[in-house]
Amino acid sequence: MDIKLRKDVPSRKGPATNFTGAVYQDPIYDAAPPASVRSVLVHFEPGARTAWHTHPLGQTLYIASGIALVQSWGEPVQELRPGDVVYFGPDEKHWHGAAPGHFMSHVAIQESVNGSHVTWMEHVSDEQYSGKA
Repeated sequence: MDIKLRKDVPSRKGPATNFTGAVYQDPIYDAAPPASVRSVLVHFEPGARTAWHTHPLGQTLYIASGIALVQSWGEPVQELRPGDVVYFGPDEKHWHGAAPGHFMSHVAIQESVNGSHVTWMEHVSDEQYSGKA
């Protein structure tokens, strides 16, 4: 058994290189090899979002609270609510964040390949975020 107490694992602010707006991450689990699963509870202020990115083995998001916006490259922006789940396939270019005027938290679950679980790309423009691009 391996217990990690919340008080021993501080929240961390998401870096501006990968996020627009204030985003905070609370690590849940980062498996030791040979396992490769990683999970994080991520909190977004209204309008905050990730940059475009991919995951080598895909990513699952469980919307815990608020209103989320998600988009895969070339597809329309989708709105999700608490209890909704979205899966992005391996190397599927996408972003996710909070809707305007709403905080949002989600649990992100992904696996790593050779120690890498994400490839970050360009920031999501305001036009892309609003669904007008």
